[in-house]
Amino acid sequence: MNLFRTKSIEQMRNMAASSGMVKSLNAFDLILLGIGCIIGTGIFVLTGVAAAKYAGPAVTISFVISGSACAFAALAYAEFASIVPSSGSAYTYTYASLGEFIAFLVGWNLILEYTVTASAVASGWSGYVTGLLQSAGIEISQALTRVPADGGIINLPAIFITLLLSFFLIHGTQGSTKLNRILVFVKLAAVFIFLLLAGPHVNTANWEPFMPFGFSGVAGGAAIVFFAYIGFDAVATSAEECKNPSHDLPIGIIGSLIVCTILYIVVAAVLTGIVPYTELNNPEPVAFALRYIGYNMGSALVGVGAIAGITTVLLVLLYGQARIFFAMSRDGMVPAKICKIHQRYRTPYIVTILGAIFVSAISGFAPIGLIAEMANIGTLSAFLVAAIGVLVLRVTKPDLPRTFCCPFVWVIAPLAVFSCGYLMCNLPWETWVRFIVWCAIGCAIYFGYSYQHSILGKKDALENKVQPNTD
Repeated sequence: MNLFRTKSIEQMRNMAASSGMVKSLNAFDLILLGIGCIIGTGIFVLTGVAAAKYAGPAVTISFVISGSACAFAALAYAEFASIVPSSGSAYTYTYASLGEFIAFLVGWNLILEYTVTASAVASGWSGYVTGLLQSAGIEISQALTRVPADGGIINLPAIFITLLLSFFLIHGTQGSTKLNRILVFVKLAAVFIFLLLAGPHVNTANWEPFMPFGFSGVAGGAAIVFFAYIGFDAVATSAEECKNPSHDLPIGIIGSLIVCTILYIVVAAVLTGIVPYTELNNPEPVAFALRYIGYNMGSALVGVGAIAGITTVLLVLLYGQARIFFAMSRDGMVPAKICKIHQRYRTPYIVTILGAIFVSAISGFAPIGLIAEMANIGTLSAFLVAAIGVLVLRVTKPDLPRTFCCPFVWVIAPLAVFSCGYLMCNLPWETWVRFIVWCAIGCAIYFGYSYQHSILGKKDALENKVQPNTD
């Protein structure tokens, strides 16, 4: 079996050019797309969880470690994006460099990443909306806002926002981009309001002990908050809707990551400086922190900004999920019927609907902690493989035109592999078990369907059929 057959870059470029999707995004749109997906649940939800359960005030170091791992991976991504301007991000990059079987597993794990991450974000959105309504004196039954594991029946707000944003995405990327711009500016304003109000109240005594769980806790926190950074991958999935992907994608990937890393570190430091880390394990830690120091109105404003911010994250994640599905479907890895482009809106509407159904089911009934850990291991594995792939292409195809070259690639790419592998090792063993089971299911699908039905599989079958029998 030819498990490592690769798809030609020229073929990928031709398929991208004829996809039928509207090319409307520029470099600024891509930076906002990245910020829209990175700044959200990480700042407004997971910062508190990681501080309370894993790292304490040293969660700032956790963000530095995760940000460094992402920076290494982002540089490799940026080089790939300049070579292969096609939807699919790491899945597409791996198909061009390491072969079909590994590419399928990467794509399978990216589906895991986007589906469960979107589910976690929808859960975070529900927590903030519920908290804001309670601040306004409006009580909603916990049976309708909590999953069964938390004592409820169904998380209805999470399902509602997922279906609403999927409706917007089906109706066109350009309109969704405008919505993302508005909400990104709202949530950045909320972050700066928090820093302005909370900054003067920082009490350095709250930073003691700085590492209550030791460095192992910091590393565990880094593995958890890595969830906060994975949005830059969504920028890479937008390649076929970019005006100049080989130039604009690297700018969008690296630019959004730099801005967001700085904001994460500053917010984490202020948050743990005004509230004891032991009290931050709640679904709205930033708004809670402002209430803690007496800014009820500021808390409400930040709550609104957080809702806007988390909304953009969910919007971009649902967008990216559909593009991964679309790329795999177009290659024959999953049934090709689901990669249809809507005749009027020019969007992959069937995969968007399917994604919305999966995300709604998970966010409506599964706990957020489990979701975040599953998302992280799928993403880390994809980043690790992409970093290896960029080295392989440097050896096998050194003359490919690259509008962006990863600097010191023989240092940066191995660092990406090491750092992503290290973070994977710090995830709970239960997460590894679920990851292995997920990969096993993927292998069954690949060997049972994808190997024969992929475009390259059909090509191999045709070539074998026309070859003369030499027996």
